Amino acid sequence: MRSPDSRQRVLAIVQAGGSGSRMDVLTRERAKPTLPFAGSLQLVDFPLSNLAHSGVDDVWLSVQFQGATLEDQVANGRPWNLDRTRGGLRLLMPQQGAGSMDEDGFATGNADELYRIRARIAHHAPDVVLVMSADHVYLLDYAEVIATHRESDAECTVVTTRVEPGEAPDHATIETDADGRVVATSYKPEEPTTDVVAAEVIAYDPTVLVRVLEELHARLGEEAEEGDSGLGDFGEHLLPAMVERGRTVAHPLDGYWRDLGTPARYLAAHLDVVTDDVGVLERPGWPVLTQQPQRRPARLLEGAHVANSLLAPGSTVEGQVVNSVVGPGTHVARGALVNGSVLFSDVVVGEGAEVTHALVDDRCRIGEGARVGGVVTDHPLDDDVIVLVGAETVVGRDAFVEPGARLEPGSTA
Repeated sequence: MRSPDSRQRVLAIVQAGGSGSRMDVLTRERAKPTLPFAGSLQLVDFPLSNLAHSGVDDVWLSVQFQGATLEDQVANGRPWNLDRTRGGLRLLMPQQGAGSMDEDGFATGNADELYRIRARIAHHAPDVVLVMSADHVYLLDYAEVIATHRESDAECTVVTTRVEPGEAPDHATIETDADGRVVATSYKPEEPTTDVVAAEVIAYDPTVLVRVLEELHARLGEEAEEGDSGLGDFGEHLLPAMVERGRTVAHPLDGYWRDLGTPARYLAAHLDVVTDDVGVLERPGWPVLTQQPQRRPARLLEGAHVANSLLAPGSTVEGQVVNSVVGPGTHVARGALVNGSVLFSDVVVGEGAEVTHALVDDRCRIGEGARVGGVVTDHPLDDDVIVLVGAETVVGRDAFVEPGARLEPGSTA
């Protein structure tokens, strides 16, 4: 670990995002960064753990949707040693009466959100503002990003990663010259020319950031709807404006990075880690820290068969679990089969039930003999195949839930 230069005052802003609509019923009643990962963790644990290990301890966590669920999870920053009088973790909630109509209330994108808090950033007067998303899985020493930013005399430093070609259209693509300077960026291009994308971790010169945000608002705000600054997401206007200034550089992230913003990618990332820590979960000296209730060890009873799976503390398995994650307190009964799925906490899968390619939220009940999802396939999964079962849903005895179904929280099938 390389500690940030003690002369550099670094302010980290973790953007917890909006409603997480692409995760559908799983984010109806929770902030997306509180979605569980690998049974014992949650998505917000990754940026906060990376910050703690990187020596960055002045952290603003910006909350836009279902803030109470995120507030409970982060526990005032205690798991990351961020509960302190000076600096530490601060929750930023949407405000009313803070300024004009396009400064109040909920943000309409992550750049719009930065515009709304620009006065607070300026007043805080850090040397570097480090902005990141809260719904990606990766390990990164942010001190190295800050060092690249300082040594390059950059106004903006973008962490980049490579993705599968089919995923590039969902991100901001990045093109650099031989010196690592960013020369072009395109936001969600239909026909990307590169597989290098922004990993949604960006270091800014705060003075330049505030100035560019205000310049963009002056140009875009008049055409935006009331209550909207017009800035949208960072890749639409903010990053291109920074690149155009000529002092934006790239910092490549080597190693695992996954965007878990869709059901297919969320499930795929879980299937990645059931047999391998992917260089993220068990890095010596760099544990993923979390706030989770204490539970007894997982229990395997006679007749259980488990292969290529993760079992969280408090879980009990009597049936079969294959290529899956079983969450805390979840019970898979005798004769049941869970395949290629993620079960959240305190789920009950009844005797003889089958759950295939499904994401099953907290406290659901899958009745005896029920079938949730379709046949096992070796082909890449897409969102239309994966079943999403909202929290506290009851699937009745011998019921069938077809592939791709969405069951609202608290419903009955």
